[in-house]
Amino acid sequence: MRVIARSLMVMLLGVVVLSLGCKDVAQAPAGLTYSMTTAVYTVGTAIASNTPTSTGGSISSYAVSPALPTGLSIDASSGVISGTPTVATAVASYTVTGTNSAGSTTATLSITVNSPALPITITTQPADLSVLVGLTATFSVTATGTGTLSYQWQKNGTAISGATSASYTTPAVAMSDSGSTFGVTVSDAFGGSATSKTATLTVTASTPGLFTATGNPVAGRANHTATLLNDGRVLIAGGSDLSAAVQTAELYTPSAGTFATTGTMVSQRQRHTATLLQDGTVLLVGGVITASATTTLATAEIFDPNAGTFTATAGNLASARCDHTATLLPNGKVLIVSGRNGANYVATAELYDPTTGKFTVTASAPIAARATHTATLLNTGKVLIAGGYRAINLATAELYDPTADAFTATGNLITARALHTATLLPNGKVLMVAGATTANAELYDPTSGAFIATTGSLVTARAYGHTATLLPTGLVLIAGGLGTGTLPQILGTAELFDPASGSFSATNGTMTVTREHHTATLLNTGSVLICAGDEGALIVSAELYY
Repeated sequence: MRVIARSLMVMLLGVVVLSLGCKDVAQAPAGLTYSMTTAVYTVGTAIASNTPTSTGGSISSYAVSPALPTGLSIDASSGVISGTPTVATAVASYTVTGTNSAGSTTATLSITVNSPALPITITTQPADLSVLVGLTATFSVTATGTGTLSYQWQKNGTAISGATSASYTTPAVAMSDSGSTFGVTVSDAFGGSATSKTATLTVTASTPGLFTATGNPVAGRANHTATLLNDGRVLIAGGSDLSAAVQTAELYTPSAGTFATTGTMVSQRQRHTATLLQDGTVLLVGGVITASATTTLATAEIFDPNAGTFTATAGNLASARCDHTATLLPNGKVLIVSGRNGANYVATAELYDPTTGKFTVTASAPIAARATHTATLLNTGKVLIAGGYRAINLATAELYDPTADAFTATGNLITARALHTATLLPNGKVLMVAGATTANAELYDPTSGAFIATTGSLVTARAYGHTATLLPTGLVLIAGGLGTGTLPQILGTAELFDPASGSFSATNGTMTVTREHHTATLLNTGSVLICAGDEGALIVSAELYY
């Protein structure tokens, strides 16, 4: 009996020991999740605690990889993520590992930390506008905020369908539109918004074809450039004070009818070119410092309308040049052709690449070196180079093909001409005006590659120094310049070319002053800004043609 009892006790003790041993073996965690698996936080704002839930064995410690955004932390014991982020962080994945002595499990979190949403501030309010009946009006606003801003324009308090940009151009206005108000609501992605002041549109009935004075330029200048910016303002840059090139620039604001000084150019320059690039900046190339071409420039600079500053391009021209042409190509590059360098005529062309800020010589050179010629981007994508001067006025013309990076000859001008104007018409032909001692004009037909005479002659013969501007109506405004004859006079007359009839007719009125070497810029309102120039002395005035 004693033997049996002892055996039973040994067996019972073994069961107890076995049972106690099972309790010492931990179970591995089976799964891990968080209350927020995708979280978007804002710098400076405390986050709601992100709490874990696990299955299986209890987790004794937590770790995360990579490190959480600055300001956030994970509790190693509880796994709770908390804190206040202090640095904006792009969306990223983070792996939290929960561990005990028997094993581990993981959870993946997506966390983004945005910059704090700043209040939307409207820095430039829409301005009241007055336009002639039948023209368009452009209202614009400038605003700052966080991230990408969105816009919605209203007319008389009602949203305008499709008007979702920083500027809004009306259709051709009617007299019934006079007194209408226009405003815009600016919004951000964080739910913030701001509404602008309203601007009032005044529509006036007036006899078209008249010149009216507008605000005066800050400084008189001739042989300058005028460039219409994307925001509707006009950059007036460089030029001559009739003794040397100037280094100043100014901006014309159509809504106010005023000029104001902007940043100083990197270099003095006149007889240069100015080209609006696809990003809205302006490229100024070459030119001269003195009245002669002995100080020709190989430099170029960029004007930034947002900052109001000029900066040198990364590279210089391969050849110094003035009296050249600059043409914006469909691919965003700018074609620079020929010109003068001192007493020499430049026989090369080069391309400016905005992505590098540098110039490279074209694969082939122009067929003829020339200066004071014209360059016109055709609807075909090719560039027509026509006329110009090299000891004599030239009648030759050639085409540049951006695809082949090569020049080829085309038909000759009927009349050799230099310092003329070339205007691409809506029908694809190119109108050549003046630049000779006669009152004739001619058209280039890209289809045939030939020049043909216009049906009519100019009302007034113009040698050079005039401007030609394509109007919204399809007519071409020819204004000012130097007349022809033994004692040529600086002109104050203007005329219109009608492509439908091929004839010229005088405008209803003349310019407020006689001008040559001025600029003419078609504004977004449909009117033309005639600026500065000279009439034997510098002209410190500007006018609008309606």
